[in-house]
Parts: sequence; structure tokens; C-alpha cells
Amino acid sequence: MRETQFLVVDTLAATVDDLFRKFGARKTARALLLALWRHRQMTNQVSHLSDRMRRDIGLPENEDRLLEARFPLWDIRL
Repeated sequence: MRETQFLVVDTLAATVDDLFRKFGARKTARALLLALWRHRQMTNQVSHLSDRMRRDIGLPENEDRLLEARFPLWDIRL
């Protein structure tokens, strides 16, 4: 291991206190929420994919869609 990996890091509470003192509570909270939002957007979501696309990439079909009606009512012609 390198010497830089042996550095002792402050606790999370101490780090957050330093950020609050330096930037203020609003800016720190805003930065935290923005980081969480960006992380949420970066994760891959497959819930919107069709069953055909899910099969193509090797995922099981969506079981929730199997329970949905196959023919919507607006497709019925009178």
C-alpha cells in the first residue's frame, strides 16, 4: 500500500461541521442534495424497457406487465 492510503480521515460529523462552518448550512445541504440527485440519475433504470428489450439483454420479463390487459379498451372498434 502507498503511504497516502494510511492517512487518517476525520469522522463524518467533523467533516460536515467543517463544511457548515466554511460554506454554510444551505450551500452544504444543497450540494448534498444535488450529489444525491446526480447519483440517482446515473444509475441504470430498466423498468421502462419492453419485455423484448429485456430479453435481448438477458433480463427476465417484467412480471408486472404480464398482469396488465393485453388489449386496451380504446383499441376495441364498434
